Amino acid sequence: MSKKIVTFILVFSLLLSIATSTTVLGANFTNPLIWADVPDVDVLRVGNNYYMSSTTMHMNPGVPIMKSSNLVDWKIVNYVYDTLESGDKQTLKNGQNEYGKGSWASSLRYNNGTYYVAFCSNSSGKTYIYQTKNIETGPWTRSTLNGVYHDLSLFFDNGRAFLVYGSGDISIIELTSDATAIKAGGLKKTIIPNASQVAGSSMIVKAEGSHIYKVNGQYYIFNILWPSGGGRTQICHRASAIDGKYEGKVVLNDSGIAQGGIVDTPNGEWYSMLFKDSGSVGRIPYLVPVKWSNNWPVFGVNGKVPQSMTVPGGASRSSSLFVASDEFTSSGKLPLVWQWNHNPDNNNWSLTKRSGFLRLTTGTKATNILDARNTLTQRTFGPVCSGSVAVETDSMKDGDYAGLAAFQQNYGFVGVKMTGTSKSIVMVNGSSGSAKEIAKVSVTQKRVYFKVKCDFTNKTDKAYFYYSLNGATWTAIGNTLQMSYTMPHFMGYRFALFNFATKTIGGFVDFDYFRIE
Repeated sequence: MSKKIVTFILVFSLLLSIATSTTVLGANFTNPLIWADVPDVDVLRVGNNYYMSSTTMHMNPGVPIMKSSNLVDWKIVNYVYDTLESGDKQTLKNGQNEYGKGSWASSLRYNNGTYYVAFCSNSSGKTYIYQTKNIETGPWTRSTLNGVYHDLSLFFDNGRAFLVYGSGDISIIELTSDATAIKAGGLKKTIIPNASQVAGSSMIVKAEGSHIYKVNGQYYIFNILWPSGGGRTQICHRASAIDGKYEGKVVLNDSGIAQGGIVDTPNGEWYSMLFKDSGSVGRIPYLVPVKWSNNWPVFGVNGKVPQSMTVPGGASRSSSLFVASDEFTSSGKLPLVWQWNHNPDNNNWSLTKRSGFLRLTTGTKATNILDARNTLTQRTFGPVCSGSVAVETDSMKDGDYAGLAAFQQNYGFVGVKMTGTSKSIVMVNGSSGSAKEIAKVSVTQKRVYFKVKCDFTNKTDKAYFYYSLNGATWTAIGNTLQMSYTMPHFMGYRFALFNFATKTIGGFVDFDYFRIE
């Protein structure tokens, strides 16, 4: 069977599979909307199309732009940038990194024919505002502001532009009308002091994650907080003037589902896109119906997020696509489901040096996978998933490691280790804070196969590792990785294809495919 036919079959089967992470029930769908790490979502409607951005921090390209016609089925159509900065932190040099930092909590807006995406970066100490006329193809132009405007929300109102931001106290600062710089002498003040007090006096996390809107002449600012002894909670403040006196209330307290804004449909319905911390798979989105009562938004049904809902507008169903198999048959460009860990070294990866293969060449030495360049990733997804690769290893050098990982700070992987002129298949568990070689099997053939299975059911959060010598018969290797969501990485687990050198650079491996099963 030709590789093109295999590719078609895999892509077609993927579109029908649970890799879409949304359960199809005719004209209904079930929450969670996407059972994968898509946090800090911001949703925008322009005409009949919806667009959504999300946080991907240290992954590149960064800040994905997703598109939907019904608020349920989403696909990635673009990214805001290829790389954000190019210092030691972003390129994993001199022992530095930007895990859990990079770009945070983007704000997505449309004004007078232009799309805007704004976000801050704790690793660069700057705030960025990108703009484009075509959100699906670009190009993007960017402006930078000195300082980190935490969890900002960009807002346009009557020819003026603002950022609403902060933690605990929610503040506003005025921009120039084109949203490229701070406006000299413009509005700058705290507009909601101690915004958390509407939910109590003791907080694990104070009010943050601002989203501002103007509805029927009223200004609404949504935030989340985490009361002591409770869960993440959605709150809302409103005022008749943007810098007026705000009154607030809790609008949703259900299972920790919170943080996001609101969006209307063409026929006047309202929804909110929020997310929930869900263990090692990450922070996963939920779509929540919103009604209005006495000019206040009312989230959910009887204070709860419905498990099953009708697709907004009764729209026909397609499929969400955040994870995909890849036969590496494209001519030089990776599909949008892929992201590199930190900035890629574009001189040391290729889809063209060997047709139908992804070649990863070592260009720097690393101590382990966490500081290795050119590690290529996709999201894992729930409730269970597996990914497998075929890799050809005859050009590895002494000290090289290559294979497939369940990638987070507490990682695990199965791969080939080159020692002198000998090769071994190894399973490495990094969950203790250092890499431990759990199992080793000598191998002489150049083509080997690896598989990682993840089980996120009821936060089981376990990963299992396998190898094969023929691509059909699989053998378990090593031990079970107890996955855990760590704050240093601040991201759900990823499938990761890697090749790193510990002694000598210049070795390479060729990945024939990555397949979701």
